[in-house]
Amino acid sequence: MRVNQPAGKYYSTDYLKKLCDLWDSRGSGVTNMHGSTGDIILLGTTTKQLEEVFWTLTHDMGQDLGGSGSNLRTPSDCLGQSRCEYACYDTNALVYFLTNEYQDELHR
Repeated sequence: MRVNQPAGKYYSTDYLKKLCDLWDSRGSGVTNMHGSTGDIILLGTTTKQLEEVFWTLTHDMGQDLGGSGSNLRTPSDCLGQSRCEYACYDTNALVYFLTNEYQDELHR
């Protein structure tokens, strides 16, 4: 399963704990942080667990699912203005806009 990374890949410890607890209870507990797609990869679960994980991620944790469809991959960005004094524009805002604008093109 792919889970969309937050803008700039900033995580709170509370979020990471919830994600790990979810995956320990519904999956294998094995993760790949920022695999080749840039998303968080949750490895190993059963088909009947998928909807439970999707519901928890999207409704309880407010998390968007990742994607790697042929139309558009999940956008990713650098830290931008949040950490780089030489950034010329707000990369976090751009990725947020692109994700919302092209939501239908992302494979879910």
